[in-house]
Amino acid sequence: MSTKISFRDVHKSFPVKGGMFTALQGVSLDIADEEFVTVVGPSGCGKSTLLGMAAGLVEPTAGDVLVDGSPVTGPGPERGVIFQQYALFPWLTVRRNVEFGLKLTSLSAAECRHRAERAIDLVGLADFADALPKTLSGGMKQRCAIARAYAVDPQVLLMDEPFGALDALTRVQLQEQLLRTWSQERRTVMFITHDVDEAVFLARRVVVMAARPGRIHTIVDVGLPYPRTEEIRLSPEFGRIRNDVWHAVYHQDALTA
Repeated sequence: MSTKISFRDVHKSFPVKGGMFTALQGVSLDIADEEFVTVVGPSGCGKSTLLGMAAGLVEPTAGDVLVDGSPVTGPGPERGVIFQQYALFPWLTVRRNVEFGLKLTSLSAAECRHRAERAIDLVGLADFADALPKTLSGGMKQRCAIARAYAVDPQVLLMDEPFGALDALTRVQLQEQLLRTWSQERRTVMFITHDVDEAVFLARRVVVMAARPGRIHTIVDVGLPYPRTEEIRLSPEFGRIRNDVWHAVYHQDALTA
């Protein structure tokens, strides 16, 4: 399988009072086409900075970030970005919010409507297409944000803790919804999370990062079949992998991590 996203010896430093802060140091990682990768680690390990580089929102101090072998020089329509905050326009309906990103394309109005309706249906919001965001639950708002990203037909989805502000039940439901959508669309996904269970449930590989400076601590292969079900979440194998990731995140040796 070909490489979709590549980080090559990436470094990122920020000026702070009295010197420089190293957010990332020597990060190298390849993410395959159509692969679902989660990135987990302690606060301050540079997870969001790494995703921002793939999105073209953050420039590395050193090293290269490539998508399909070409350097990332800024944002692009082939990369959809979804943040924890929904960033919906409150005066627009679900359908109009999803159509908004398509206004910058050369598509006809009919094709924009078709793409928007397909994306809305994918995330299970067809019955709420004419609703305003203020009438939606937090989980529904996030599904609307995901539909807006899908409508532009990106090859890559970059997701920065998209379910972090949701309650536990809604979070689980959206994890399952996201995997159902991914199984139909098969885009490349890089998903940032603080939640170890979420990281294991979603991914083919879990990238565990260490902090100060931010770097890759270990990568855990998740040898669980798709579709991921509640039975898989409760299985001994899931528990074993979860424990491996948990210990890698929270029991890192400060001298050798």
